[in-house]
Amino acid sequence: MSTNVATIDDERTYEDIYAQGVIVDPEPGVDHNVRIREVKKSFGSFDVLTGLNLNFPDNAITTVLGPSGTGKSVLLKHIVGLLEPDSGLVEVFGQDLWRINDKDRQEIRKRMGILFQDGALFGSMNIYDNVAFPLRKHTHKREAEIRKIVMGHLDEVGLTKAISKFPGEVSGGMKKRAGFARALVLNPSVVMFDEPDSGLDPVRTSLLNDLILRMHAEHGGTYVLVTHDIRTARKVSDYVGVVWKGKLIHYGDTEEAFNSDMPFVRQFLSGDSVGPLGMD
Repeated sequence: MSTNVATIDDERTYEDIYAQGVIVDPEPGVDHNVRIREVKKSFGSFDVLTGLNLNFPDNAITTVLGPSGTGKSVLLKHIVGLLEPDSGLVEVFGQDLWRINDKDRQEIRKRMGILFQDGALFGSMNIYDNVAFPLRKHTHKREAEIRKIVMGHLDEVGLTKAISKFPGEVSGGMKKRAGFARALVLNPSVVMFDEPDSGLDPVRTSLLNDLILRMHAEHGGTYVLVTHDIRTARKVSDYVGVVWKGKLIHYGDTEEAFNSDMPFVRQFLSGDSVGPLGMD
C-alpha cells in the first residue's frame, strides 16, 4: 500500500514547503477512514493548525511526528470530534464530523478507540471495571458477555492477574496496557494513541511497541499514533507524517522518512541540534 504526495515544483524551496505544507493525494484503490483537509485551528491569538492536510490509510499504522506545540494532540482531538476546526474538513468514515448532528457524531465515536498519555483510567474503578466501562455505557450486552470480552482483551495485554487492582496500585506501563485494552473493547475501526510511550523507560516502551504491532496484526484497523519517540516511530510505523508549525511538511513510508533529505525532517529524526528547528 502506498500514497502519492502531491508533486513539488523543482523551483519550490524547502522554505516554501515549511510555509505552505504538502498535500497527500490518496492512491486509487487505497481506502481512508480518516481524511483531514486544510484544517485550521486557533486558540485566541495562537495558531495551532494552520492548514493541515493528511489522509490516513486503512489497515496501517501511521505515526505523526513533530516538535512540542505543533498541533499533534490537537489533531487527534479533531479526529475524535472533541474539537471543531475553525475551517477545513474532518472526514471520518465518509462523513464530515461537523455537518452531522451530535447523535450521529457520538455513534461515530463508538467506532474509534483512543489511548491517552496517562491511560486516563478512572481512579475509583479497578482495572476490570475501567476496561468494561465502554461496553456497559454504549452497549446492551449482558455481564457474562461483557466479562468474556473484557477478560479476552486483558489477557491480550497481560493484565488478567491485575483485574482487581486500582490505577493507583499499578505501574505506568500497566496503566497504558489497561488503557489499550479499554480502547479495543468496542472493536473500533480507528485506534488513536496520544504519546503512548510518555513516561515509560526504554524497555517498557519497546514492549508497548511490540504490543501495538501484535494487536494491529490481530485486529487490523486504522492506527494513528502521535509520539516524540523516534525509536517508536521507526519500529511500529507503516507511514510517517511530519508536522511543523501546524502543517504537514513530509509524508511517506517509514524508510522514506528516515532517509529524507529535507533538512527539518533529517534534523528532527536524528535529534541533531543543527538545522531549521531551534529553541523558539
